[in-house]
Amino acid sequence: MSTYKVIVTARSFGKTDSKAADLLKENGCDVIKLDAANGPLEEQLKKEIVDADAVIAGLEDYTPELIASGKKLKVISRYGVGYDKVDLASARENGVQVTITPGANGDSVADLAMALMLDLARNVTTMDNSIKAKAQKRPSGVEMWQKTLGIIGAGRIGQGVGRRCRGFDMKILCYDMYQNEEFKKECGAEYVDMDTLLRESDFITIHSPLTPETENMISTAQFQMMKKDAIIVNTARGGIVDEAALYEALKSGEIRGAGLDATAEEPPYDSPLLELDNCILTPHAGAATAEASSKMSYMAACNVLDVLTTGNCKFAVK
Repeated sequence: MSTYKVIVTARSFGKTDSKAADLLKENGCDVIKLDAANGPLEEQLKKEIVDADAVIAGLEDYTPELIASGKKLKVISRYGVGYDKVDLASARENGVQVTITPGANGDSVADLAMALMLDLARNVTTMDNSIKAKAQKRPSGVEMWQKTLGIIGAGRIGQGVGRRCRGFDMKILCYDMYQNEEFKKECGAEYVDMDTLLRESDFITIHSPLTPETENMISTAQFQMMKKDAIIVNTARGGIVDEAALYEALKSGEIRGAGLDATAEEPPYDSPLLELDNCILTPHAGAATAEASSKMSYMAACNVLDVLTTGNCKFAVK
């Protein structure tokens, strides 16, 4: 008989291999993976969470009401690093730990940030669409070679993008509360204030969490500071970039292009950004690689077991 009930809502959990699920089962867990094919995920979650010990969570909302309904709930293990969808105050009040999987998807997200910058610099998507429409276009692009990269939020993922950009002999500017001395030495990174980064960067990549302080952090005034050929990429969280202001900056040619893997509404089917050739939108897919899925799944499972068996986890959100 199983000791613990573990609900899984993260769609990509265990898709690459069975290591994570096997680990849970070997440690007395009954693993129940919710499937949208069986009805609205929110309704299934409301039903199953009542007697669950743990949830391996995707991007759905964890409201005070939902958390309080989990009478046995001990841990919400986020499959990923963002936890803005979880009401942390309510989790604490109900004795529920919230954990994340830092570093597990870092390389995958950094790769996607690079892909978006290169695509926008060389108009890859625009040219592909034109060929498929039998209306060939050959728009002029810009090079990344020896340009300046601005990293907003120079943690694991931001540093990963910086290391990749060193292969393009780029100058690295960082805006972050903390300065990493090893990264400074390794990549010649320079920590500057936000205004300096915005004015001097040719390419800007965002890797900050979404907080009240970072919401709409990049808006009209910030776009006005940027170079006319600037390209900005957000693979972090929607809401950090003011999308209405971004639309105006892109449409008017104030900046060259933008790539968003994270948007305020996901999917952004009703966004006016869909009208623009110089904006690429992807479906929050930075972690969508086989390698990241395997690492995040296993780490999320380990976090569950740490909390259930010891009451503690080093990756718990404080």
